This record gives sequence, C-alpha cells and structure tokens, in this order.
Amino acid sequence: MACTDDCVTIHPYFTVREGHLEAFRALSERLVERTKLEPACHYYGFSFNGNVAFCREGYAGAEGLLQHLGNVAELLAEGAAISDITRLEVHGIETELAKLREPLAGYPAEWYVLECGFQR
Repeated sequence: MACTDDCVTIHPYFTVREGHLEAFRALSERLVERTKLEPACHYYGFSFNGNVAFCREGYAGAEGLLQHLGNVAELLAEGAAISDITRLEVHGIETELAKLREPLAGYPAEWYVLECGFQR
C-alpha cells in the first residue's frame, strides 16, 4: 500500500531530576509558546506521569522538525540541565527519516518507518 503521509513525529520521554519538576513544567510552557510560531508544526504538547514528561509533536516533513530544533535549541539546553532523555522515537516515511538520522545521531533515537497510512 502506498503511503502519502510525509508527516514526521518525534516522541521524546524526559526523566526529570529530583527537585526540578516545577522548573521543567515551566520550561514546557515556554517550549509550547515558542513552538506555536512554527508554521510547519502540526501539533505540540507535554504530558506528565510523575517525574516523566512526554512531548507529543508532529511536523510537515523532516525540514519542519529540523527548523523546530533550531528554534528551541537554547530551551532544550535548559531542559538537559534538569532532565534526561530516556527514550526518543522518530516516526515517518523513510525518505524523511533519512534526512534526520545524522542530525539526531547524538540522541538515543529509535526509528520507526511508516509503511502505510494517510494524512488529512
């Protein structure tokens, strides 16, 4: 089956270090506000389960994701000081994932190739 969905989704899980949960919650709000300005972002938001934060995000192709990473680089650096990325899933069609493998090589990424589907 052909896949016409070029959306790239990324699913990072952050384990927030002890004593920093409120700071991470405040940082997540700043990340949401900054990301609202990105035209290639389909959706973006944070969910929490105890000291684990999950960011649900989707972009118009690999370029949209790369633009996002550039836009929030300093905020992600703040997050790295108070949390650890314990899991990172990247989903999309192979042609888009291929554009991300090198830029995301420093992360603990798991790659999921979308083989069938659609996007409205």
